[in-house]
Amino acid sequence: IKKTFMQGYCYRCFITSPKTSECIFKPHLCRAHIGEARDLEWSKAHCLKEQYVYLSLTSNLKVGVTRDTQIPTRWIDQGAHSAIKFAKTPNRYLAGMIEVEISKYISDRTNWRKMLQGNYNKINLKEKKKELIGLLANEYKQYLSNDNTITNISYPQLDNLSKVKSINIEKTPNVNGILTGIKGQYLIFDNLYVLNVRKYTGYHFTIDIN
Repeated sequence: IKKTFMQGYCYRCFITSPKTSECIFKPHLCRAHIGEARDLEWSKAHCLKEQYVYLSLTSNLKVGVTRDTQIPTRWIDQGAHSAIKFAKTPNRYLAGMIEVEISKYISDRTNWRKMLQGNYNKINLKEKKKELIGLLANEYKQYLSNDNTITNISYPQLDNLSKVKSINIEKTPNVNGILTGIKGQYLIFDNLYVLNVRKYTGYHFTIDIN
């Protein structure tokens, strides 16, 4: 195919597959709980299962949603330095609604350059969780998680990055260098160049190791 959509899918799959539904990136748009989905059987296994709303430190404090089976995989994938569970819900829609509420006060996005450089403000996640609980609408407080365990994550990296240069495989199909780090979904070469592996899902690579 000439172009990939949403991490490796062809256009037909992009508009028909349950794996590319709107609720993958915007959980509050999920409608599986009312019996509506591209593939209800798939949604029963993925959207109508326990979901967590979490707080994490990446380039900043952010809020996110993931299935219970994706912890801590999701946090590692996004390059989080630490994370804490905020709420636990029986479906993706409710988790998304809580995320929308919390995103009024903190971001739901990551600055990937700052994340790779480890450039973020140190924040007490337990205190921040307590503060945000006080701002949450009463209808969602029944789903709050009592688990205040903070998960700290370290990544194999030779040194902190002072500069970050992204590799574009379309423009530079051949890349030579020393792998000096892995953080989130990025491979770091020569402590400067970074390759977003997730961005090139669906591509075929040949790797030669010397």
